[in-house]
Amino acid sequence: MSGHSHWATIKHKKGAVDAKRGKLWSKLSRAIIIAARQGGGDPTMNLKLRYAIDKARQVSMPKDNIERAIKRGTGETEGLTFEEITYEGIGPGGVAFLVDVVTDNRNRTAGEIRKIFERGGGKMGSAGNVAFRFERKGLFSVNAEAVDEDTLMSIALDAGADDMKRSGSTFDITCDPSVFSKVQEALQKNNIPTAVAEISQLPKAPLDVDKETATKVIRLYEALDDHDDVQHVYTDWNMTEELMAEVVKE
Repeated sequence: MSGHSHWATIKHKKGAVDAKRGKLWSKLSRAIIIAARQGGGDPTMNLKLRYAIDKARQVSMPKDNIERAIKRGTGETEGLTFEEITYEGIGPGGVAFLVDVVTDNRNRTAGEIRKIFERGGGKMGSAGNVAFRFERKGLFSVNAEAVDEDTLMSIALDAGADDMKRSGSTFDITCDPSVFSKVQEALQKNNIPTAVAEISQLPKAPLDVDKETATKVIRLYEALDDHDDVQHVYTDWNMTEELMAEVVKE
């Protein structure tokens, strides 16, 4: 799991200085629109919307953009109709991929995602093909040097977290998505900064790969993640911090 939080941290650092911030805001707007459409425009009553807004604020998305997206979701203003789809596939080395998209054209997006898989040495599969290899969990990653382990564990478990493990340079906390906000609030209340705080699809049995395969997996991951309609990409390879460091520095 450490690698998954490490990779998320790298993405966050890249995102903070990314010239493609406009593209990121567009993706986050879609997530807000979908959440507001499904559960209403009040983030105190709609946890999915609250989560989407928090993610938008983390990358300094303007308040006006957020409010516009909420109004489009609730139908107060007109716009394209989006739908959520998850595509599944196998990448290099047999690594499983889940790809969450929000699209206004299912057929176009499916064709484009299939081509990205094929160019990256993988293959898109049918629904249920690899989803069983993942479980949906809230994930928090905390710098192990910044907090006492026993204190952190007590705060996390009291707030409803399932587990906490030391993974390399971090403590990784997992929880059921339904208590994500509660755990997040407990960490914030105790002034514990998180390198990662997200609802993720975590692999049940991470797959070990060599450096060459890891490099190919990351290339496919980045190609998928760069697509305008893609919200999240999840894989089940065992991202050790050492292997991630070797691959990313090249």
